[in-house]
Amino acid sequence: MKTRVLVVDDSALMRGLLTEMINSAPDMQVVGAAPDAPSAREMIKVLNPDVLTLDVQMPKMDGLEFLERLMRLRPMPVVMVSAYTEAGSNSTLKALELGAVDFIGKPRADGMKSMEDYAEELVDKIRAAKGARLRRQSIPRPPLTATALPAASPAPLARAVASGKIIFVGASTGGTEALKEFLMGIPADCPPILIVQHMPEAFTASFARRLDGLCAPRILESQGNEKIEGGTVYIAPGHSHLQIRRSASGYVTELQATPPVNRHRPSVDVLFDSAASLVGRQAVGVILTGMGKDGAQGLLRMRQAGARTFGQDEASCVVYGMPREAFVVGAVEEQCSLDDMAKRVLQAVSR
Repeated sequence: MKTRVLVVDDSALMRGLLTEMINSAPDMQVVGAAPDAPSAREMIKVLNPDVLTLDVQMPKMDGLEFLERLMRLRPMPVVMVSAYTEAGSNSTLKALELGAVDFIGKPRADGMKSMEDYAEELVDKIRAAKGARLRRQSIPRPPLTATALPAASPAPLARAVASGKIIFVGASTGGTEALKEFLMGIPADCPPILIVQHMPEAFTASFARRLDGLCAPRILESQGNEKIEGGTVYIAPGHSHLQIRRSASGYVTELQATPPVNRHRPSVDVLFDSAASLVGRQAVGVILTGMGKDGAQGLLRMRQAGARTFGQDEASCVVYGMPREAFVVGAVEEQCSLDDMAKRVLQAVSR
């Protein structure tokens, strides 16, 4: 049975291009193409698609308003198709909060990615979306502060920061919301945290700013050569691998625009490998929701080097791909739900 896809975009050219790409996959079929939200609503009723691709900017009703109504009245897997702009990235992050499974930028003719590579990424995301666990819209909650921790926690946590504990996190599909939930449970006086989230370079700066406004620690998009300090979260930029490097004054971040690893740049494996080789048992590794296997071998090497390692459980993942691969190879010391992940990681660094 082929995956039935409905394409929604106000551009006839884009509808045609996306339709051609999706239909080129042997396991997919575009059953309809709608130019706006009202047309899409009627087509959903008649065609009952498995997955929707949805433009962010549309006439009559924009993609965000339509998505919000859709997820409330007729939840289904949605992959957003977004422009590579500041406004586009902010709208896309909002769409993921509203329940979209994933997103992809609109194809560009600037040589950044071939149309063949773009088509492969598009159909991969649609496949993952079909099997994804739909998530209800997240409810904002206040960030955790030191005063919100149990009475005995701040002193051990301060010792963990001073002793050089560092947390390394990897995520992909569903990760933007999972990381938000995880970091909302982390206090301002946390050990340093380094994160790789699979995301195009036009989106990582907006993602970091969004998290910084919601969470207690300082959160920034890494620029490279930053001193790694407690109370700070470093997010890999979409154009480079992020890793850790030893310097005369301690650890610093390092960016490398080397070829993709596991088809990704930034790659979780690159970050985890640097943790395994340099930080060893002072590291804590966390792998969250995502498709594929990036991070599994790196997390295994972290565990073999003495690090504590955690994987998100299947029930709380949007896509149980990366955590499953890590669990299968023996990289995960403990599986836990997303709701418990921050607490378990804080307990690990406080010992």
